[in-house]
Amino acid sequence: MSTSHRLPKQPLYRRLSARQWKIAGVSALTVATILAMGASAGPAQLHTVQLASATVNAYSVNDITGAASRDNVREAIARHENGATDATVFATVVIDGQTKIVTSDTAFTDVKSVLEAGNITLGKGDTVSPSLDSAVDETTTITITSANSDVVTEDSDIDFNTVTKEDASLPAGTTKVESEGAKGVMETVSLVQKSGDTVTSKNTLSSYVKTAPQDRVVLVGTGSTSSSTSGSSSSTTGTSGSTGSSSTSSSLGVTTPASDMQTWAHDYLLSSGYTEDDFTALVFIISHESGWRVDATNASSGAYGLPQALPGSKMASAGADWATNYQTQIKWFVGYCNQRYGGITNAYQYWQVHHSY
Repeated sequence: MSTSHRLPKQPLYRRLSARQWKIAGVSALTVATILAMGASAGPAQLHTVQLASATVNAYSVNDITGAASRDNVREAIARHENGATDATVFATVVIDGQTKIVTSDTAFTDVKSVLEAGNITLGKGDTVSPSLDSAVDETTTITITSANSDVVTEDSDIDFNTVTKEDASLPAGTTKVESEGAKGVMETVSLVQKSGDTVTSKNTLSSYVKTAPQDRVVLVGTGSTSSSTSGSSSSTTGTSGSTGSSSTSSSLGVTTPASDMQTWAHDYLLSSGYTEDDFTALVFIISHESGWRVDATNASSGAYGLPQALPGSKMASAGADWATNYQTQIKWFVGYCNQRYGGITNAYQYWQVHHSY
């Protein structure tokens, strides 16, 4: 199995304690915050004190685990996984003893440039080492810690889709449920800062598809009306995995959109000459990659958005609003699938084998 662009496949943040997540907030929607703070507050507010020299963490620059992680990221970039190029660089940010990888298509100039590229927002009282104006390269480890913040983990539903497939083994005019649908689960980790009992900020640290949704698959008969089968004159319900339930059609099926985003994607594809199979493939991949969260963020690899682009800024080729606009992200996804796999359905077939694309 090939290595996913999400490194590791099981996101890093799922192994972190609440204490370890008390860090500077990470959010694609707050990329401008650090710039504003740097302009108005100045380095004194952003960088209050250096971490104590006695502080020891498990991901120091000389640690073998940290080095192995950097090697894995460099190898993934060298393979140009999910849009990375030879120009892609990365830096290691240690968040209270754990590691976040920040990637960029532009060379880093200093610590502050790494934080900007990683959408890392520093608040009053936060500490960072080395200092914001220190030079960095791929061997540099940046350490950040913050106070007076709480980590909140929340689960939310990911809607499932209904996929209709033609089946010549069923009489024409009949339908059969091949498998029932099931909602998926998106786990979101947020950093919440309060002033007294009032929430002053809430930044998304990571969003992870904990459980992927399962499509509801309905078979539509196209065979002879004289075929012998139960429920030949009306719809019948079967169980998932029952014998004789597989479709004889090579089509991926017709997927019914489950949201406004999916409706737009469907209309965009069909108006651009794509097929229902392409839409079905698109929905499957994005549902498994990001759960249709525009700001989905992988804490360990830096992959971002609906298609989990690595780095997320790669989607700027489709529009300057790539961080917040689902239409821009979907357009980038379509172009990427065409360029790398020769089409969306080809990317889907690759995903089925490798569980990444």
